[in-house]
Amino acid sequence: MASPILVQTRDELLEALRALHAKGERLALVPTMGFLHEGHLSLIREGKKRADKVAVTIFVNPTQFGPNEDLDRYPRDLAGDLAKCGEAGAWLVYAPQSPREVYPEGFQTWVQVTELEMGLCGGKRPGHFKGVATVVAKLLGLFRPQLALFGQKDYQQLAVIRRMARDLDLGAWTEIVGMPTVRETDGLAMSSRNAYLSPEERQRALSLKAGLDAAAARYEAGERQAAALLAAARAEVERGADRIDYVELVDADSLRPVERVDGPVCLLVAAFVGKTRLIDNRVLGS
Repeated sequence: MASPILVQTRDELLEALRALHAKGERLALVPTMGFLHEGHLSLIREGKKRADKVAVTIFVNPTQFGPNEDLDRYPRDLAGDLAKCGEAGAWLVYAPQSPREVYPEGFQTWVQVTELEMGLCGGKRPGHFKGVATVVAKLLGLFRPQLALFGQKDYQQLAVIRRMARDLDLGAWTEIVGMPTVRETDGLAMSSRNAYLSPEERQRALSLKAGLDAAAARYEAGERQAAALLAAARAEVERGADRIDYVELVDADSLRPVERVDGPVCLLVAAFVGKTRLIDNRVLGS
């Protein structure tokens, strides 16, 4: 498979995109922070099925990290990522050479999805989704793709991006596509942060999926009370996690907590295993 075009400045990117749009080709966009794994590659391959070309962005976005988070140590491997993008069939990779390419001096415009970013990860990571929504809005504005693909592992992020695109009419030209969570063979949700885990922590991290499985089993057996489903999930997560950020059952669309399951809901968990914060989720109901 041919190597993708690598562009690292806005001007280089716009030149490549003008040529693409002039041909009338359909474009799929896969925004990432790099250190790519099979979850990211599945998005690229799906984009190839739905569009003529796939563009990937690799940018560790500083505005979505808090002051005590892992921005400096977030794993990076541009050379490896380019090889993987080529194997998956990406046409172009935009890897800004510095944050100044994305946030030039004097930058002062921010995007916030006020209700959906409250609670869950938004409550635990203030400002996180402001950074996510802003950078994704910029990327959709730059690329103008026909579709943009995101993994459902980051469920709240996907909900925020869908609402942002709808509210700002970015969805007039771009379909926001959510794709199922990709898991390791033992069930752990794939994440770039899994690289932080020691072998012992890696085994304990399976408690997150065990919690989701336990609640799903109770649901399939007929349980509809949120308190019982949450208790089943939390009991399993506590077996492996060092600290639980949250275990929540929310409406699948509004992300508001529910007391009883009467329609589609999402069970979400965030927990620390060692010093690594992991998230996972499961949708219950049709």
